[in-house]
Amino acid sequence: MSSRILSHDLPRSRWLAAILVALLLGLAFAPFLFPGVKALNVAAKVLVFVVLVASFDLLLGYTGIVSFAHTMFFGIGAYGVAIASSRMGAGWDALALGVGAALALSFVLSLAIGLFSLRVRAIFFAMITLAVASAFQTLASQLSSFTGGEDGLTFKMPELISPSFEFAEEPFLGASLDGRLLCYYGLFVLAVGLVLALLRIVNSPFGRVLQAIRENEFRAEAIGYRVVVYRTTAAVLSALFATLAGAMLAIWLRYNGPDTSLSFEIMVDILLIVVIGGMGTVYGAAIGATLFVVAQSYLQDLLRLANEAVSGVPWLAAVFTPDRWLLWLGLLFVLSVYHFPTGIVGRLRARALARR
Repeated sequence: MSSRILSHDLPRSRWLAAILVALLLGLAFAPFLFPGVKALNVAAKVLVFVVLVASFDLLLGYTGIVSFAHTMFFGIGAYGVAIASSRMGAGWDALALGVGAALALSFVLSLAIGLFSLRVRAIFFAMITLAVASAFQTLASQLSSFTGGEDGLTFKMPELISPSFEFAEEPFLGASLDGRLLCYYGLFVLAVGLVLALLRIVNSPFGRVLQAIRENEFRAEAIGYRVVVYRTTAAVLSALFATLAGAMLAIWLRYNGPDTSLSFEIMVDILLIVVIGGMGTVYGAAIGATLFVVAQSYLQDLLRLANEAVSGVPWLAAVFTPDRWLLWLGLLFVLSVYHFPTGIVGRLRARALARR
C-alpha cells in the first residue's frame, strides 16, 4: 500500500525512511509538539518550501534545466491570492479566483518562456529566465496601485481559517484551537498531496523520459522523443506547482510584497536546499527544506545562547555573536556539501546500496 502511495519510489534506506517518517510526524503534530507562534510559523514555512523546492527540482534535478524564474511563479501565486482577497474581501470565492487566475497566468508565461527559450542551450536559457524574473519583480514594485508597491498588500482570509475564529476556549496540549490551527492543517494536507503528485509525475513514463533527456538530450531526441515538448511540459508543471506554493505562503501570512515572494534571495535559498537535500529526489527537497528553514530560523537563538555561555572569553564570544549567523549558515552549507556531495538522500542511498 505504501509503495503505491509513494509511486513505487521507496526510500531504499532505513535511515532515510526513519528521517522521512520523523519529518512527517513532526510536521503533522508540530502545533502540539512545539507550542508557540514562532514554531508554528516555521513549520508552515517548511511546508511551503517543501513544495517550492520539489517543484524546482522537477526542472533542475529531473530534467537538467537551470532556471532563475522560479520565484516569479512563486510570486504570481502569492500575488494572485493577495490581490483577489484585498479587492473582493475575505471570502472563499476571492481565494478560488485568486488561485485560479494565478495558475492561468503562470501557465501562459511558463509556456511562452518554454517555447521561445528552451530551444537555446544551458546558460543562455538561465540568463533569459533571470532577466524575465528581474523584470517581473520591478513591475510588481512599480504598479503600486495594483500590487501595493514596495509596501505590499495586507488582506484577510475567510473567518474559518483566521486566528479570530475559535472552536474551543481551552488550549489543547499548549496549542490554541482556532482558525490558525485549521489553516496550518489545510496547508499540511495540501503540501502532502502536492508532494505525492510530484512523486507520481517523476516516476511515470513521462518522468523517465525527462531523466533520459537530462542524461543525454541528443540520444533521447535520436530515438524519437520530442525534447522541446517534454522540456516545455516540465517547465509548465514546475511553474504551476510553484504557483500553488506561493498561494500557500500568502494564505498563511495574509500579506505579500516583492521581498516576501519575488526576492532573488529566495531563489538562492532554493538552490542551496536542492544541493543540501540532493538533486533529482523529491525526498531531498523535503529534508533539505526542513533543515535549511529550521537553521535559518533558530541559528540566531542558538548563537545567542552560545554567546552567553562563553561571555567570559571575549574572543570566543565575538565568534558566536548572533549578528554573524549568516557566516555560520554558510559554514554549515560548505560542510554539508563536503560531506554529502550528492546530497543527504544520495549519500544515504549510496551507503544502503554499499551495505547490500
